[in-house]
Amino acid sequence: MMTIAGVFPGQGSQSLGMLADLDKQFKQVRETFQAASDVLGRDLWDMAQQGPEAALNSTENTQPLMLAAGVAVWRVWLGEGGCLPVAVAGHSLGEYSALVAAGVLDFADAVALVAERARLMQNAVADGAGAMAAILGLEDAQIIEACAQAAQGDVVEAVNFNSPGQVVIAGSAAAVDRAIQTATAMGAKKAIKLSVSVPSHCALMQPAATALAVRLGQTAFAPATMPVLHNVDATARTSVTEMAQALEQQLYRPVRWVDTVMALKTTYAADAIVEFGPGKVLAGLNRRIDHKMGAVCIHDSATLAEALKLCEEAGA
Repeated sequence: MMTIAGVFPGQGSQSLGMLADLDKQFKQVRETFQAASDVLGRDLWDMAQQGPEAALNSTENTQPLMLAAGVAVWRVWLGEGGCLPVAVAGHSLGEYSALVAAGVLDFADAVALVAERARLMQNAVADGAGAMAAILGLEDAQIIEACAQAAQGDVVEAVNFNSPGQVVIAGSAAAVDRAIQTATAMGAKKAIKLSVSVPSHCALMQPAATALAVRLGQTAFAPATMPVLHNVDATARTSVTEMAQALEQQLYRPVRWVDTVMALKTTYAADAIVEFGPGKVLAGLNRRIDHKMGAVCIHDSATLAEALKLCEEAGA
């Protein structure tokens, strides 16, 4: 019998017009975006559909937008009789969507939390002072060594272990540039600067994490209805206090996505992973991590139908 795990995408999976096809058929999409818009006092659905693109890609908008997108698709899934995953996880910001799906966070509380998270991250580093880059074609240990050589007193770290041969680094802009040169000299196939305004998941985010911890302490957490694997170590927690701590640490510690996908396979015996939200980024990474596992990203009615077939195979 097939066993399904669920994952939620983060920043970088957004695009103009996302989820428009699902919105035509399922009221949960617009209702979810409206609920998030009501919390923030700005129309997130209009921004997702009409732009401008600069606003869509601005951290303070992208994070609540992607939270709403993931939760909207999750609600459509449940409404159509989709089977419950054995465990869920989210990539970076997507971890908040996973916690909403598992009943740990109230959706409105999560919207307010991620808006504050985005504000704190944006303010932690001056514009242009930080950078991120994807390094392709090296072993993890080589990229960690390249960062160590390039640091020279600045911060530059491996922060997203996305798939074998694809690791994202982050830190101060000058140190990231040096690390790119070092990695290229080591034989990296490609090094791509990412168009982001915040160097996420590195030590430069520790002041933001300290401030976020205060807000997390003021937020109600409930016991999870299913395991949620956290980015910092790819393990689930039963203590709500430890869940909050994991969200704090997530800001300045690496996203261990390879470990997460492998844990879904080995610890929870998942045969397929369903991605709830636009972009197909995680489905692509998941196939590279383990091509034998099924991977579907629900972003329109056709992919919803494809994912629901997995539930039939699961005997749901």
